[in-house]
Amino acid sequence: MDFRKQKLSIVEAKEMDMVQYLSSLGHEPSKIRNNDYWYVSPLRQENTPSFKINRKLNRWYDHGLGKGGNIIDFGIEYHGCSVGEFLKKLDGGFSFQKPLKNTPKIENAPEHQLKILKEVELKSNALIHYLEQRKIPIEIATRYCREVYYEVNGKNYYGIGFKNDSSGFEIRNPYFKASSSPKDITTVKNASDEVTVFEGFMDFLSFKSIRENEVNNTPDFVILNSLSLFEKARPFLESHKSINLYLDNDAAGKKVAREALSNSKKYNDHSKLYQNHKDLNDWLVHIGKQQKKRLGNKL
Repeated sequence: MDFRKQKLSIVEAKEMDMVQYLSSLGHEPSKIRNNDYWYVSPLRQENTPSFKINRKLNRWYDHGLGKGGNIIDFGIEYHGCSVGEFLKKLDGGFSFQKPLKNTPKIENAPEHQLKILKEVELKSNALIHYLEQRKIPIEIATRYCREVYYEVNGKNYYGIGFKNDSSGFEIRNPYFKASSSPKDITTVKNASDEVTVFEGFMDFLSFKSIRENEVNNTPDFVILNSLSLFEKARPFLESHKSINLYLDNDAAGKKVAREALSNSKKYNDHSKLYQNHKDLNDWLVHIGKQQKKRLGNKL
């Protein structure tokens, strides 16, 4: 079903597959039993899935709220809007960019295919839900990120945008990673003699969320946005007395960390903290909120 269909009517909207629509908002089922798709409720906070979609009937019911209905009833509840406003949202022309199945990734594809259309304050419910799933507080995300609308091959999309030092964007949504030209590192300067380095901005936001109450002794930060930019970042990094590395726990990240440690004694590798996870954000998502508070001083 194409969510970008023009002049959408109520009848046409009701025909949209609710499972697919929730997926476009960043919500996936926790379990599936026959025609019943169970979710952690998108409408409220809960731990045990009690929100159900019967895919055969294309109807939903939230057992915690005691409410249910069709996709329009859900949209009004989810977005806090009127019927007309919800139909406009479906007709708005912007959706999440999703990877095409069975399509190989094209290395070094020309970046000019992605065109930034506008950037606004981060406020999309779908993007906020995505950040919540990644355990990133919205107060921290809005401090460093924007809601970015962009075009790729004539189609419009939106996502969380993180600006680099050359005003390009790293863009994330629940399904896709993209970037706009020019590609560059991002530096956050706090006049410190210590600098902390991350491969991607989700790890930077994770670090800030764990250390959110700390005001004093804030280091400078470098978000590489790509490991290939590490050499470009070195002069700035090595102008500091101490350099803390929080790179990904994969072969490429470990290789760069080893090379950095061999180049200078200023470098410190902190990846052991999340040694059983692919990166700092993956570790944060799995340790839970209570442990996050308790373990914050380990960073």
